[in-house]
Amino acid sequence: MLPKTLLALAVAAVTITTVVPVAIAQETGLATALHAVRREGGKLCLTDHWHYGSSGRHSTKAAAQRDAIQSWQDFTNLEYGRSWAFFSRAASKKVGCSQTAAGWSCDVEARACRR
Repeated sequence: MLPKTLLALAVAAVTITTVVPVAIAQETGLATALHAVRREGGKLCLTDHWHYGSSGRHSTKAAAQRDAIQSWQDFTNLEYGRSWAFFSRAASKKVGCSQTAAGWSCDVEARACRR
């Protein structure tokens, strides 16, 4: 049996070699490894890959838009990391909203960009 200190070091090494590269790949290379990118207005943008976000029902259009944008940002962050997950930096943005008796709902789509 391994001494506790050696066992702790072994567990730490396995964690670092399996978890850290995934986090680093999301921030630095996963998006560009999977998709074509190009410079657009000083930003690096995906050229052919769109992300989508949707809201629930809200009493105001503004609240529904915020919810849809947050949905887009959350998914983009999960897939590529925070640097890609700002809707304000995205390209080819489209926002569509509708109102029913139940309230407002919105959908957004855009290509992710980073500085």
